[in-house]
Amino acid sequence: MARGVFFSFHYERDIWRASQVRNSWVTKPNREAAGFWDAASWEEVKKKGDEAIKRWIRTQLEGTSVTVVLIGTETAEREYVRYEIEQSWEKHNGLIGVYIDNMKDKEGRREKRGEDPFVKMGYEKIRTYDWVQSDGYNNLGDWIEDSYQRAQNRR
Repeated sequence: MARGVFFSFHYERDIWRASQVRNSWVTKPNREAAGFWDAASWEEVKKKGDEAIKRWIRTQLEGTSVTVVLIGTETAEREYVRYEIEQSWEKHNGLIGVYIDNMKDKEGRREKRGEDPFVKMGYEKIRTYDWVQSDGYNNLGDWIEDSYQRAQNRR
């Protein structure tokens, strides 16, 4: 079953890699086959102040059951990523991390591995995967479903 997914990432730095992950369903027969649908529309997020951004995040999380944190070099340092993780935990979303540092950017470069934001925040039992090494293209739907089931068990 496809799950509503919120993708959390460092927008300015990781948009290229995040777009590749978020659009991986396009080459599948349909969104159901991909295992998720994406509820976020990050293109519309503008710097309107802290409370407006947090309100937007809470709105985007509505209707989702899993949050996928795309972990790049600086993701663990981002205030709004931390807020998205906290809000996702509070609403009992499944949570997973996907390292995207091994993915090439538009110039063909890879990044330095970033710190695990879940460990940094004290959520040490959240599973993380590497998009390249763990074949995220073929496995993301399974990872999402597993995280959803794990979240149901912690209710």
